[in-house]
Amino acid sequence: MDSRQVRRIRRNDRIARWVISVGGCGVVVCVLTMVVMIAGVALPLFRPASAVRVHARRIPADPGEAVLAVGLSDEGRTAYAVLDSGRVLFFDPASGEATQRLGLDGGRPGRGRLRSAHPHSEQTCTLNWDDGSASLIRIFLPAEDGSLGPGSAVARVLPLAAAPPESPPAADSRMWVTEQGHVLHISLLPDNRLRVRRLDADVETGDGAEAPHAEAWQEGRTEAVPFGRIIAFTADRHGEFLYAGTERGHLLRWDIGALPELRLLDAGAAWEDGTAVTVLAMVFGDVSVGVGAADGRVATWAPVRLYGPGSEPRLQRLHRLAPHGAAVTGLSPTEHDKSLLSLASDGSLQVSHMTSERLLLTLRGERPWNGFGLSLRGDGLIAVSPGGHYEVWRLRIPHPEVSWRVLFGRVHYESYDRPEFVWQSSSANDNFEAKFSLVPLIFGSLKGTFYALALTVPLALLGAVYVSQFTRPEVRNLVKPTVEVMAAVPSVVIGFLAALWLAPRVEEGIVGIFLFGLMLPLAVVIFLLLWQGVRGCRQAKRVERGWEFVALVPVLLIGGGLAWGLGPVVEGWLFAGDFRQWLFEGTGARFDQRNSIVIAFALGVAVIPVVFTIAEDALSNVPSSLRAASLALGASRWQTVRRVILPSASPGIFAGIIIGFGRAVGETMIVLMATGNTPVLSPSPFNGMRTLSANIAVEIPEAPVGGTLYRILFLSAVLLFVLTSGLNTAAELLRHRLRRKYGY
Repeated sequence: MDSRQVRRIRRNDRIARWVISVGGCGVVVCVLTMVVMIAGVALPLFRPASAVRVHARRIPADPGEAVLAVGLSDEGRTAYAVLDSGRVLFFDPASGEATQRLGLDGGRPGRGRLRSAHPHSEQTCTLNWDDGSASLIRIFLPAEDGSLGPGSAVARVLPLAAAPPESPPAADSRMWVTEQGHVLHISLLPDNRLRVRRLDADVETGDGAEAPHAEAWQEGRTEAVPFGRIIAFTADRHGEFLYAGTERGHLLRWDIGALPELRLLDAGAAWEDGTAVTVLAMVFGDVSVGVGAADGRVATWAPVRLYGPGSEPRLQRLHRLAPHGAAVTGLSPTEHDKSLLSLASDGSLQVSHMTSERLLLTLRGERPWNGFGLSLRGDGLIAVSPGGHYEVWRLRIPHPEVSWRVLFGRVHYESYDRPEFVWQSSSANDNFEAKFSLVPLIFGSLKGTFYALALTVPLALLGAVYVSQFTRPEVRNLVKPTVEVMAAVPSVVIGFLAALWLAPRVEEGIVGIFLFGLMLPLAVVIFLLLWQGVRGCRQAKRVERGWEFVALVPVLLIGGGLAWGLGPVVEGWLFAGDFRQWLFEGTGARFDQRNSIVIAFALGVAVIPVVFTIAEDALSNVPSSLRAASLALGASRWQTVRRVILPSASPGIFAGIIIGFGRAVGETMIVLMATGNTPVLSPSPFNGMRTLSANIAVEIPEAPVGGTLYRILFLSAVLLFVLTSGLNTAAELLRHRLRRKYGY
């Protein structure tokens, strides 16, 4: 060969090697960059919460005035303090200067001073006066855009209702505005009983309004309880249930919806060792109640149907939160999620999330705190010490509801009877708690892939073995391109046909489909037994030489037709004419029209070409010398295939199966259209599923950018990539091992 031609060939080889190397590295870099970008969106889910102190001054109150309650506006420009002198003081947290002072006695100077003030949700506060009366106020603070409360030019206090003076005077009392617009007034009487009053009227009155007459209140009283002195009590905003905690550690719950009758529903120990309950607070949503103890423990309780759907709900402890080192003196929920703020007697304050059980923040001030207030958005905190010094903190708690336990563990959600894996990202209820367990989605991905491969792998491998080893070349040249063309069918078309055409027919003929698995092998066995008697003739020998399928196709069609025709007969005989009803009554399982059987057929159309093509290539590329040597030693064609061809081609066959697995687990449109997209943990083939890929397609259009759902969907994409790449890597390692073992 000419030396110049040799040099040109070598130069071209070097160029090709460099181009291929650079291209391969570029592909790897692009894939890794994509993964890094996706992971970068998901990583903020696990970023820790932070708090920054922005102001620390003294409340501008007059000498001798004690601070009973504090609050902060959303933007942090205005704060207020309720003083025992019967005034509310508005001030600028940055400068500590008072901006407005308002009296709260409503034109009744005889009320005297305030004994206590108890902040509630939506900037409301219960005031207990020296004369035994109580009033409920709502404080409107300037909004972030500079606007103020409804119908007001300045920040003001709106008395909503006033309860008549207690007789006998109450040791403590609370007032709430229920969701129905009524006022609920609960008082702790000196005889350790609770008195419940409800005012079923339009409660929003102007400043200085007279207290409603006693006859306007509906009233009921609890019976004396033998569980020690009641220390703390609260009620839900629906006005249906009353909770109380005692010095002996008991937690009580009454039904107060039908005044004057009060029915005791629960009376159990909140703490096994009898530690006193010091404070109670309803968690956002008013289903769970937070319980603080004298030894610093914090937990949440909620009604649970312990004995099934028809049983009476009973209080059960759902979550244990991070404990304090001293007695819990304050407990307050946030207004937008299931977080709780707890204050201990040593002045430490903790922010914990109920469902994830995460300790988000632990705060301590320059002086021990004895009170605090949270902005409605939950991003601002003001805490006050006994001497009137306050500190304002800016909080950043991005995704408190997310933890590894929430994503991959069983969680006991409110209104659930037991801990479960649940994915439910949205609801029509404002108090709804999003549930972000990825386990049902991972299970759905594996379930759909399993049923698809259970149908695909046998058909694809048997077809590849027959086409490569038993049929004639002209048949192979016809069958293989035909099967490969199936891979060009769009996924959306397959999903459309599976959802609208296949699923109803599977529902109608499910028994016939099961009979297919019995009738087809039986028909083949009968055909083979009959064939043994005629295989000696010349025409039969011609068929055996690569045209066996011509004789077998009519047999399969006859067997399939018999199975489909006998389906209604067998269904009427064994299942009283309704297999779905029999399935539900006998096993409790439901039959969904779009189920795993439909997915098996639909995904099979998409995966069979991949597995068939790769397996057929691997079988055809086995050196003919190995096949010839086996046949020369007296082995039959089937013995040669089973003991020589299949082991030698096993690396390629295994690679084809793994690639088919990746094709199935990453499929989106077929699964999205052909299943019910229900994230359930059921291995039953009669139920649907929701896969990771389909969930991303369903949820991403409605996910707010930067929100928890948005980032969890990106985390799902990372998991999907890790799952497929991990399996492909393991498959490649196993393939190399098989090649070393059966190398040729």
